[in-house]
Amino acid sequence: MFYDPGPFIRGVASEGGPATSERSKMSSYTYQDIAKMIDHSLLNPVMTDRELEEGCQIALKYDVASVCIKPYYLKRCAEILKGSTVKASTTIGFPHGGHTTSIKVAEAMQALQDGGEELDMVVNIGKVLSEDWEYVRQDIEAVLRVTHEGGAILKVIFENCYLQDAHKIKLCEICGELGVDFVKTSTGYGTGGATLADLKLMRQYSPPQVRIKAAGGVRTFDALLEVREIGVSRVGASRTVEILDECKKRLGLL
Repeated sequence: MFYDPGPFIRGVASEGGPATSERSKMSSYTYQDIAKMIDHSLLNPVMTDRELEEGCQIALKYDVASVCIKPYYLKRCAEILKGSTVKASTTIGFPHGGHTTSIKVAEAMQALQDGGEELDMVVNIGKVLSEDWEYVRQDIEAVLRVTHEGGAILKVIFENCYLQDAHKIKLCEICGELGVDFVKTSTGYGTGGATLADLKLMRQYSPPQVRIKAAGGVRTFDALLEVREIGVSRVGASRTVEILDECKKRLGLL
């Protein structure tokens, strides 16, 4: 079942919530700053081709960072986004991470061939829980190698809802040592999404050059501002229109 977190994670603002004080800081943010934090998510398994087309057009209109789309539609997505600053992205080993490494590498190579510029890879969750760290490291490294050789960036998804803090810390360390571009909280298919505690932990234990992506539950502009405040660089969002319209409203652009 696709994870729908409802109102954002406990402790993070929803509309009218505790992040109201952030509004006074909006003069320090431009629309571009906020829009380029968003990976517009088009991964719901029941989305039709028409909805995927419309989603790509929304991403263009709002000039977000990227579109993260189902792999079979990536080539078409890249065609739509060509010439813009919006990147085409897709998933690898999604959503459970249990694919063999060779299949993940093949998926990455296909994605690069189809025009993917950013790839979101799921770790082998069972191997993480088994603490088979050499396997986990080699799995990530193999996908990272082909991704970087293809000129793209790699985001590694932990699926934190199944892990203990010790697992998350170890994954941050491995990803930092390997030179991964982003570490990411969740797929949206687990039992939970991003939490403030996890985001703070991932920022604390990742080197500065490794960026943090929150996924699963950032559904309001105030929530996005709050995770930005603790060092999150990207957010996976399906409510892009609502978030960015609110941003424009507060900046006096609507």
